[in-house]
Amino acid sequence: MKKVGWFIFVFTIGMVVASPAAFAQTQAAPAAAAGPNWTAIAAGFGMALAAFGGALGQGRVASAACEGMARNPGAGGAIRAAMILGLVFIETLALLTLVVIFSKV
Repeated sequence: MKKVGWFIFVFTIGMVVASPAAFAQTQAAPAAAAGPNWTAIAAGFGMALAAFGGALGQGRVASAACEGMARNPGAGGAIRAAMILGLVFIETLALLTLVVIFSKV
């Protein structure tokens, strides 16, 4: 847990330090000399992160549901319904990330 706290702390500090540099440019670069499309690259990383997080979440949901059904087979129907609802919520987050990426790019 301590490592997660440090990661969040360092990430937050990095975002605070990087934000002034993002708004420091005053003139637009000419189209011919423009570098890579950072918006598309960032969108790709964002979708990869959303897919990775969604896959981890879906794996944990399925694991917990299988364990619950193994412990109490009589509650299999209720556990299965809750599992499907949880998977729908997780997949919805990944799809909303895709929608936001397409709206920005």
